[in-house]
Amino acid sequence: MIPAAISALLLQLLHVALALAAAPLLVGSTRFAKSRLQGRRGPSPIQPYRDLLRLLRKETVLAHDASWIFRVTPYLVFSIMTVAAAMVPMFVLDLPLARAGDLIAIVALIATARFFQSLAGLDIGTAFGGIGASREALIGSLAEPAVLMVAFALALVAGTTALPAIARFVLSGGVGVEVSLALALIAFLIVAIAENGRVPVDNPATHLELTMVHEAMVLEYSGRNLALIEAAQMLKLLVFISLISALFAPWGMASAEDGLDFLEVLAGIAVFGLHLLVAAILIAAVELAIAKMRVFRVVEFLGGAFILAVLAVVFRFVTEAS
Repeated sequence: MIPAAISALLLQLLHVALALAAAPLLVGSTRFAKSRLQGRRGPSPIQPYRDLLRLLRKETVLAHDASWIFRVTPYLVFSIMTVAAAMVPMFVLDLPLARAGDLIAIVALIATARFFQSLAGLDIGTAFGGIGASREALIGSLAEPAVLMVAFALALVAGTTALPAIARFVLSGGVGVEVSLALALIAFLIVAIAENGRVPVDNPATHLELTMVHEAMVLEYSGRNLALIEAAQMLKLLVFISLISALFAPWGMASAEDGLDFLEVLAGIAVFGLHLLVAAILIAAVELAIAKMRVFRVVEFLGGAFILAVLAVVFRFVTEAS
């Protein structure tokens, strides 16, 4: 029998390793599904691994006026997103880091990564970096209040903002038909699209100066630094999909309260992989069904998410009052 402390440490290490390995595959699967839906052969799902390895082998070129902010930002952003991924339950509910953080802590980590990345975009002094940083700040200032209102709505329903506790509350069957949860889910989906720069907010496959947001901030990066930035962005997408899975559809996750059960963990990994596959297909289908909106329409898009989150809170109060 493996001691509880050792099993918890093994699960946490497996969790981080799986997150780092699954993030590029998620992006590659999304691109592959999008190509197939368009009738094209498309790149292999493992192409992001090759891209990251190629970038790691290349020489890192830095601008002469780059300060320490520009140099350390790739390592900071990647480390922050790795910690965020380690705190979100993916296939196991009981993890040491998951107990230390909650939904508000995840929002704070993502905001911190955005802050440093925006500073790095401004640090070089290029026009593209300034455009990307200003647009990223605009999106963040609208997305964060919506996520916090979603956290408030979930806290009213489950009584806590801790991710494992919310997942257990949903698994307990005490949720039923909750209009507030449905509105919170729609609001969170809108924020996830905006935060990850997906269509209709941004198109990660283009480099048009009038439309790009994230890509504008990383144009000056190369080699190992660019690989870390791209890996962090992949982890960010994985974190949001894992949050949606843990908060609104946690069925199939393993529980380590009574020790490490190998078969239960394998089943949890299989269910998590199925969630990622469904998410990749849905992302590809949505991006083909709708067109990219203008930058100034993003305000209305995220404003709608905030209104939906507020309505989720209002409906919860109305339900309790009645």
